[in-house]
Amino acid sequence: MLEFARFLRSREVELCVGGGSFTERDLAMLSAVGEERGANGMSLTSQRRILGLHSVLTLREVEEAAGPNDVDAVMRVLGWLPTNGLDAQRAYTRGFLRGQKRALPVVRRVQGLARALLADDSVAADLADSLRMAEVEHYQVLVVRMTGEPLPEGDARSAGIAEDLLTRHQVPMTWCRTDEFVALLPVPEQGQDAGPQAAERRALDLVRDLVEIVGRPCSVGAAVGRVGSLAGAHALARRISRVVPAEASPHRLHTLRDVFVELGVTELPQIDEWLRDLATRLASGPDLVATLDAFYRHDMNRLHTAGALHIHPRTLDYRLHRVRELAGMDPGSTRGVRTLSTVVARLLAGRWAEAPAS
Repeated sequence: MLEFARFLRSREVELCVGGGSFTERDLAMLSAVGEERGANGMSLTSQRRILGLHSVLTLREVEEAAGPNDVDAVMRVLGWLPTNGLDAQRAYTRGFLRGQKRALPVVRRVQGLARALLADDSVAADLADSLRMAEVEHYQVLVVRMTGEPLPEGDARSAGIAEDLLTRHQVPMTWCRTDEFVALLPVPEQGQDAGPQAAERRALDLVRDLVEIVGRPCSVGAAVGRVGSLAGAHALARRISRVVPAEASPHRLHTLRDVFVELGVTELPQIDEWLRDLATRLASGPDLVATLDAFYRHDMNRLHTAGALHIHPRTLDYRLHRVRELAGMDPGSTRGVRTLSTVVARLLAGRWAEAPAS
């Protein structure tokens, strides 16, 4: 590795002094070195660190070699490096990814692509190309958080789950934590395959398959982001997954528009404490939380709510009256909807263990 670095520095000096660029032979040699390292099992993370280290050391050597009167020479070097340095890095990286094909199974390479996209790493484009995955402009980032004990670190089952899902859904996916699975689904432009609606249907199919495989209820958060800015979408989807209820059979994707109130509450402890007090009061009544959940899911339609709960509409009226007494607000009023729907959402998400849902 040291000999290669010394050779590359010498070649860079030679070309920069002569005003030339890397030849096809140079780039082929760089690609061959990258391919050898990829085939020998070097990780993509290590490969990226080596490239970063080489870039930093090159600039440091320019600084150390420059004298007080070498301004023109320094500017010439700095002008030569960006284009030619990137050409060298691309050749090396493409060779490395070719080598990885022989060393790593597809599922591992797909997980590497997912992590590169989530880190906004420019290598994601080359990774997608090596996997023959279409390059898209926007992805819907899904964060699926499992309930119960996380899978053990390095557990063979987690690798099997990813492999099973990949056979059904050819999209970037990975385990970011032992209890957190992340998938990225391409979002077509409007007019292409029904646009975001089609992406949401595919996302729900993937989530349901995952829930079926792991056999546990899961909380799902979703956010759409542009390639190059997916780290922010991932962080938002993760936060959403922490405030929505876990479901054994997910029927919808939760996005920012569904839980913006709950997300805001988590930033204000005083409001959270006030809502927790309301939750404690509701827990003292018979099935009040489940009743409110059904009431809001059915857009406050009494007959539909009663039917879903398998109770008489008069029984529903009694429960809603009891909520009014305990909470001091009408569940159907503007204030009641804003406040009590947030209480229900946070209870069902398991945020207050000491105030169990009734």
